[in-house]
Order: sequence, then structure tokens, then C-alpha cells
Amino acid sequence: MLAGLIFAIEDATDRPGTLAATLPFGGMTLLEYQVRLLAGAGAERIFVAVGRMTPALLAAVTRAGKREASVEVVRSAEEAAEKVDPASCILVMADGLVTSDPVIDRMASGTGEALLVTNDPESPAAIERLDMKDCWAGIARVSGSQLSEIATMPADYDFQSALLRVAVQAGAEHIALTAGQERSGHLVELNAQALASRSNDVLAALTERRTSWADRWVFTRIARMVLPELVTRNVPGWLLIGLAAVLGATGIGLTLYRWPGAGGGMVVSLLAVATLATAAAMAALRGEVKRADGLELAITGLFAAMTAAAGWSAWTDWTHWAPVAVALTAIGCQALVERSPTRHRRWWASPAAHLLILTPFALAGFTEAGLAILAAYSFSTLAAAVEGSREKA
Repeated sequence: MLAGLIFAIEDATDRPGTLAATLPFGGMTLLEYQVRLLAGAGAERIFVAVGRMTPALLAAVTRAGKREASVEVVRSAEEAAEKVDPASCILVMADGLVTSDPVIDRMASGTGEALLVTNDPESPAAIERLDMKDCWAGIARVSGSQLSEIATMPADYDFQSALLRVAVQAGAEHIALTAGQERSGHLVELNAQALASRSNDVLAALTERRTSWADRWVFTRIARMVLPELVTRNVPGWLLIGLAAVLGATGIGLTLYRWPGAGGGMVVSLLAVATLATAAAMAALRGEVKRADGLELAITGLFAAMTAAAGWSAWTDWTHWAPVAVALTAIGCQALVERSPTRHRRWWASPAAHLLILTPFALAGFTEAGLAILAAYSFSTLAAAVEGSREKA
């Protein structure tokens, strides 16, 4: 069984009497964010090691326990050892640690004792020196039996440092923190203002879920700008989803009725895509992976509906079936691209890119030409995906 252990003992450096674990982070507290990461990595039980219990900490633990795995408070190594199976694997997170899903998943995927390390003692992720070369970077993978070993030590031992030393003595593997992981926001932070700034960095990293050129240069930039404000104001995810649904339905309706032309509906659909992309990033932040994936799928659905509506609108003008056939070709090829196991390249066609390309053509009154370009684009992407699959095989 995989379990988690979070330390929540240190006060914020700029807020005496306030535990760093209860500082705001990404629309929640830092502790809730850490619990989300551990639960996402598969931890079934999560323990929070505390020195004292505050009302804010109790509220954070209660909220986290309602949304994630079982969350319990422990006040000592002895209490933790009593609750953990000696055969369990435990992921340990340092007090005040900010990190991301890829880092946690990497540490959770191995077996045996391991320590995340950095060889830069000046790094914001460096907590405690392990040897002449490496410093601990805030995450450890230990066994339940090592908790029992610490429980036998004198009561004045520092729980976190003692656990670290036991892992070192057991010959724990050193796993290096990469430069990319550090740039994505991995560090230990006990300052409220600095933590708020890092919160924005992590939010920005979450908007990189979608990698096509249209997402990187348009929709991801929009999500990156508005997401910090949304989480700061605690805007619920359902509100964004509802807004996207209204915008999407409006865009489809305007396109079908060609008011004030096909272009008007396409512009509204772009607003719907931006809203869905932001909602997906917010869901990812809150650990709602299935919802985030569902919202990504909704963007694909919106593309299909808008393309079909544009084809129908053009067909009524041309009085023959060519625009509809071209639209269906674009939809079919893109559907196959989305199902391709090949890693998607940045230049490949995507649902968001299709809508972005079609909009100026629709505004200029050349919807049928835009649909033809979409069909060619999706077909060429499908050909590249098939070739990539063959090379991989």
C-alpha cells in the first residue's frame, strides 16, 4: 500500500503564529494542494505530522479528507508507526514543499528507499545536506518499518530530520531533481508572499496540458492570465463549465442560422474553447483528473459540432453536398488523430487549431474554403500520425 506523510510544523516566516501549511495556495491551502498531489499518485492514506493543531490546520485537514484519500493527523513518529503497516511504502513531503504531479509520480513509481536530491546547495529546493555532493529536495520514499525505527528514538529527535537520516543510512537511492522540474515551481517556501508568487508559477505549468501551437500561442496564454484571478476569488469550476456550455450552444446556433453570418458563431466558439481550456486547468489543479480529461474531450466535441454546422450553413448556400462532405472529412480525420497513440507534435492539427483557422475564413465569407483547408490539415496530420506509429512499431 502507498501512503503519504506531510510535515506541517513550521510557522510562516512573515506570519508568526500561522503554520506555513495553511497559507493560501492555488485557491486552497498548501496542505490541501500537497494532499491532492499524494492522492493523485495513488496514496490511500495520508498522514499529517503536526507540532500543534490550529483551527486553520484542522479546517484544511477536514476539507482535504472530504475530497481526497483518508487524511489523519499524527503528533509523533510513535503515533504514525502505530497507524502504518510496516510493509507500506510511504511518500514523505517536507514542510512547505511546493511541487508538481510529474515529480510526485516519478517518486511514487519506484520501489525501495529513495531521496529526491539537488547538487546545488543554493537551490530553493535544497533543505538539508545529505553528503558532500547532494542536498535533500523535499521528497522521500521510505518504508513503514523505518517509521517504527524512529519511534524508538529519544523524544527530542526532530521527526523530519530523523526520518531523513534513517533513509540515508539504509542506502536510499538518490534521484536528481531536474532543471525543468525546478523551473516548473519545485521548491520549499515558508513565506506567504513568495508562496503566492509560486502559486502562479504552478498554475502556469498546469495550463501546459495542451501542447498544440494553437493552445500554446492563444488558449494557454488566455488561461494563464485569468486562472490566478479565478482561483484567488475561489470561482467554482461548474460556473466555467456552465459558461462554456452557453457559449458553445450560442456559437452553434448562430452558425446554423448564419447570423450575422457564419463568422459570428465561430468567434463565440473560440470564447467557449478558451473557457473550457481554463476550466480544464482549474480541474487539474484541484486534482479532478477525470473532469479535466472530460473538458478536453468537450473541446473536441465543440469542434465537431461547429465544423458540421459550418458545413451545413455553406451547403444551404451552394445547394450541393460538397461543404458537408468536406466538413465530415475534417471531423473524421481529426477523430482518428485524437485516438492515435503517437505522441502529438506541436504543428499537428487539433480541435482548437481547426476552430482558430476556420474563424477568419467564415468572417470573410469563405467558409467552404476554410473547411477545405481543415480537411487537408487533418488528413496530413493523420498521415503523419500513421507514419509515426509505423516507425514506433
